[in-house]
Amino acid sequence: MNTLFTNVYVYDADSAAGMFGPTDVFVQSRRISTIGADARAAFERAGSASEHAGSAGDRTESAFDRAGSAGDRATSALDHTRSDPNPAQRVIDGAAHHLLVPGLINSHFHSPANHLKGSLPSLPLELFMLYESPADPALTPTPREAYLRTMLAALEMLRTGTTTVQDDAFLMPYPTPEIIDAVMQAYADCGIRASVALDQPQLSEAEKLPFITETGDSALLATLNKPAPMNAEGLLEAYDYLLSRWHGAEDHRLTAAVSISAPQRVSPDYFEALDDLSRTHRLPLFAHMLETKVQRTLAENQPRFGGRSLVKYTADLGLLSDRMNVIHAVWVDDADLALIAESGATIAHNPVSNLRLGSGVAPFRRMKDFGITVSLGIDEAICDDSANLWGVVKTAGLIHNVAGLDSDQWPSAADVLECLWHGGASAMLQAHQLGAVREGYLADLTLLDLHSSALTPFNDLRGQLVYCESGGSVRLTMVNGDVVFENGRLTRVDETALLDEARELFAQKLPVIERARRAEDASFMHYQAMVRRAAATDVGMTRWIGNS
Repeated sequence: MNTLFTNVYVYDADSAAGMFGPTDVFVQSRRISTIGADARAAFERAGSASEHAGSAGDRTESAFDRAGSAGDRATSALDHTRSDPNPAQRVIDGAAHHLLVPGLINSHFHSPANHLKGSLPSLPLELFMLYESPADPALTPTPREAYLRTMLAALEMLRTGTTTVQDDAFLMPYPTPEIIDAVMQAYADCGIRASVALDQPQLSEAEKLPFITETGDSALLATLNKPAPMNAEGLLEAYDYLLSRWHGAEDHRLTAAVSISAPQRVSPDYFEALDDLSRTHRLPLFAHMLETKVQRTLAENQPRFGGRSLVKYTADLGLLSDRMNVIHAVWVDDADLALIAESGATIAHNPVSNLRLGSGVAPFRRMKDFGITVSLGIDEAICDDSANLWGVVKTAGLIHNVAGLDSDQWPSAADVLECLWHGGASAMLQAHQLGAVREGYLADLTLLDLHSSALTPFNDLRGQLVYCESGGSVRLTMVNGDVVFENGRLTRVDETALLDEARELFAQKLPVIERARRAEDASFMHYQAMVRRAAATDVGMTRWIGNS
């Protein structure tokens, strides 16, 4: 499909106003071909080269005729029935009050918790995880369940202008080809761009946490020392399947990534094996690091770390690279940031999740001072309680204002949008073709209505995108050159039927989830004691606010 956007404004990160136009944008197949005065001629040439019947001149004339009057232009951008007689050509008129921005990039996400939003109180991560994904065979998903829960967030993301997601999927109890297929098929069907990794621990619980094995509870110790559900060999076979079956599928819209989950959750040998896959195939490598104070205390309370932070440990292994997404990085110090900066890794910042779980406020300004590229992520629908990335954008623009710094050091709206688009594209290793409305870039685009409440009256584009927008201005979402959301509806799937099915299925599943969570109550006090002991440990910094 070739698409011509006429009379639109275009987001421009380099201009003072943040946009230019009205102008025309020609999308040819998967990429942005031409922006500006030559776009219509390029569209006409593409039409004349089409195999479809009819005169090229008549086809383009009829398209522009339909967009001729001001009244028609105001509706044609949202009128799903208006298209060129050539089925491979389409004109969408912006009526000089629509803005094309790059599709939003959700750089960190866990899709398996999509059906659980709002179901848990706020708790520290280590307590939250007890109840989020308890180890109960009754919770093993069917492929259909995995498909529906993946689809739930994908639909919400597309509706609110997110075109790309990096899914660090923890497929409990372990990934199988059938479940991998279900997740990937959901992304294939809805039309979103997705990079998916298998986030699985490879070590026992006792090897991942400080203090916890000091408990005198023999039953808990037995549980803590159980091996992970799947060993390294099995996990690498799952990656072989993911890569061979899905990497590059759907015209390169679906790709694989790799995930160690976190350095404390895997052995050096498995870490190195995934790094080899990342290097060989040029894939992002996901690694949660120093999300919580508990994780900071691992340096002194797990002998294998020898007093080193998780960042220093990873660097000493030679595995901190420009392919890595360092996820969270809340409890980092300047030595950690210097190592991350030297490696060229990207930090995935998840401020809403960090607030929900009480993890702390990441040192955003210090990250930028070190020249580190920062991206933005939702983390999970259960600890963001939505899959709408605009809430993360606004929170990133606000939370660092309480860091105690001079206001000149607070993030500007431009800083936040750079994280959203350039940072997200960098995290995917796709900054050469994603994250901007630019000729030659992939056509992942979001069309915003400048007459929406968030953008009316129009004062400052960047400020209103960061502080006012909530997704309500999104009129169209395009991924890889295909319109996947328009006129208030998803174009590729029956959203109503999917939501009805998901509502019924997960209502039936909820009692099973609640029973599994109650079974974790016996472990709660031991994990809470670990969290409280870590909280009382002096680690030379704090990332919490409001403490004397």
